[in-house]
Amino acid sequence: MNTAEGSGKWWLYFFISAAVIIIMLIMPNLRPWFWLSLPFVVTTFAKAMRIM
Repeated sequence: MNTAEGSGKWWLYFFISAAVIIIMLIMPNLRPWFWLSLPFVVTTFAKAMRIM
């Protein structure tokens, strides 16, 4: 079943998660935890682009 779902909310989630990952890369004490936020950025980008 193909449902027409807006991608606006996924773009919002992507930009929020991208901002979080950039903040994590800037702050040295959060850098080791960078890999935990990476799947959220990739998944929300794929959903926003309607790849998934």
